[in-house]
Amino acid sequence: MSTSRVAPPAGVPPLPPDPPVPLPPPAVTRSVDDELVRHVVEAPEHVEILPSKLPPAPVSAQRPRWIGFHEVVSLADITLTGGGFYFGRSTTSSIGVDACVIDTRQPVATKGDITQGPEEYWPNYAQLTPHQRRGYFTWLSSGRSQPECSIGFVFLYFYGLERRVIVDGEKMPGARAEWPDIAEEIRRLLSIYGDCSPSFRRCASNLLEWIELSNASKKLYAISPPHFPPAYEVPIYLRLALGQAAVDRVPVPAELALAWVRHSPTIRLRTPATRCPVEFESLFTLRYHEVFGAGLSLPRNKTKLKFVYRPANYGVQTANLTLSFGDVPDVTVLTGPNRKLQELVDQCTDELSGYSRVIGRNPEASNTLDGLIHLPRVLWPEAARQRVQELASRIDGYGNTMTLEDFLDALGGTTQNITREKLSNVAELLGEHGLGLEPDVTAGARVPSAKSPVVVFRVPPDIRHQEDPGRYHVSQLTLQLASAVARADGVFSDDEAAHLNREIAAWAHLSPHDIARLHAHLEWLRRVPVTLTSLKAKLEPLPTSTREALAASMATLTQADGNVSPDELIFLEKVYKALGVDAKRVFTDVHTSAPGTPARPTASKPGFALDHERVAALQRDTDRVSALLADIFKEDSDADPVLPMLPAEEDEDPTQATEGLWDLDEDHSSLARLLLTRPQWARSELEDAASDLGLMLDGALERINEACLDVHDIPLVEGDDPLEVSVEIMEIIEA
Repeated sequence: MSTSRVAPPAGVPPLPPDPPVPLPPPAVTRSVDDELVRHVVEAPEHVEILPSKLPPAPVSAQRPRWIGFHEVVSLADITLTGGGFYFGRSTTSSIGVDACVIDTRQPVATKGDITQGPEEYWPNYAQLTPHQRRGYFTWLSSGRSQPECSIGFVFLYFYGLERRVIVDGEKMPGARAEWPDIAEEIRRLLSIYGDCSPSFRRCASNLLEWIELSNASKKLYAISPPHFPPAYEVPIYLRLALGQAAVDRVPVPAELALAWVRHSPTIRLRTPATRCPVEFESLFTLRYHEVFGAGLSLPRNKTKLKFVYRPANYGVQTANLTLSFGDVPDVTVLTGPNRKLQELVDQCTDELSGYSRVIGRNPEASNTLDGLIHLPRVLWPEAARQRVQELASRIDGYGNTMTLEDFLDALGGTTQNITREKLSNVAELLGEHGLGLEPDVTAGARVPSAKSPVVVFRVPPDIRHQEDPGRYHVSQLTLQLASAVARADGVFSDDEAAHLNREIAAWAHLSPHDIARLHAHLEWLRRVPVTLTSLKAKLEPLPTSTREALAASMATLTQADGNVSPDELIFLEKVYKALGVDAKRVFTDVHTSAPGTPARPTASKPGFALDHERVAALQRDTDRVSALLADIFKEDSDADPVLPMLPAEEDEDPTQATEGLWDLDEDHSSLARLLLTRPQWARSELEDAASDLGLMLDGALERINEACLDVHDIPLVEGDDPLEVSVEIMEIIEA
């Protein structure tokens, strides 16, 4: 082709012709098979773009061949690593089995965009523009993982994988050796592009199932199920495993039941199950065995299982794209097993709801005490269990005293405010490990500050407070009064503490748990002074006889260290007044209670014991005042730090049923979902399915079609035998 020219004016000699413009030598690029390629060369507009002139490639190189995942080929100026496609000269340019072949005769531009792919429903390499081919090569050579890539390119690549499995797998036995690698590649693609295109998710999931079923053993329930991406229906692999278990009358293993739960469109997973998947899986497995023992038993129903493969590329044609499994039933059509599993799922979700809310508010709390105290104890990680055991190993005597902050740090630490709820949960945790915490916030004690002392102590195993807490509360009040008396002279001596510990041990009307807690409470009282003013509100409701018994016991305490100081006598008078007992009795009670005097019997051990008759009277009185004491021992909690209420989960209502398809009831919805698994059904197959659900087929189909018409303006099924399922509705549901 020559350049256009304008004729010169008259009388002007013509210019000599332009010298020929030399063409730049084409950059020859050969494939791995030395195949000839056409190049796009940037040149001035007047330069014609010509194909390279090289000897033709051998005939063997003209046929497209599969490039394995470990092979490397070059085309134009791009090196393609990773394989997984067909390369060579396509036998046809029409849409068909060769649509995926990278035809080495087709031109490739120097620039391309991975986002500007083919818009046709069935893409074809031969019909791509040169710029699109460059974009496709760019994606293939750069990891094939960019989420923004055109889904048309992804489908084109997927066509090659499908051809290798469906076509070559039938003709070339050696091709099956690559199926595990192809399955892994499909899973990778689904993780990136599955959410971008429901159509791709369906096609890729179907091919993945074909691979798994073709390589599966005969007893699928006996092996761990492979991972399947989320899909509209229960994968055929899992349905086959469940059907085999029904035929063999084998209980469904927990792992298979969990896979069923995760993939069933009729089982509702609330937020905790999806936000905390690892914890949900562990808890489901534990509770599953508690409820079903060896596993859920399934009936052998009439609906037979069949898998019809629908190729992504309709040009892929083979003799058989249907897998049948004899008399193996499709048990997922039944509503009974689904209801049982839904109940178990709701139970596990309820147990995880508190943990889920904390993690939803602060994901970092999963490994701290903030989150762990809401996690069921059976799910505690080993490191957390070890921390509790280490804390328990350090406890001796009547208990170990430390600040609340140090105590919480020993259990894993907290990043949030210390609330009554949190400490109550911690106390419950300690109880499961044979430990207790003082002060007892579960009984209404005020929440200590971070720097305040707490006492961790051992309690007898499997023993809790008595049903009637009155006796314990009176004993606790006695101890609090006694600590105030002991501190009256400014020193709470070891002798006084030892005396009180002996008295606690002698209170036979209390349980071993209560006695252990009172010993720890005394340790706490030695570090946290109690004033008469703070006790006055607790003393006033007590009967006179109870208050007199408490006054007498305080008189005996003043002599525990062998000396009654003037300060103690003055403070004892205040105690009598606070108790409403005549203060003039202090002098008499102290002197008649002196050790060794005949007025009061002494214990055989050193020191003075409480008057047993008065103790007996006190025990009788506590039966009458226990209701009062249950209230007065609840501290004012207004000063406790309170966290804002955690936001409710979006779907925390366990009573909310799984929504039926098109507002159909459970049985009709189940039949409709079954219909959507295939484009065509024999009438006899659907009659069995309707029988399993207790439905009349014709009436059920009519109701399903009416519901589908109301929503989508087209019926779901047409025909009589076979019945055709609307592909349009199938694609809408998948989306």
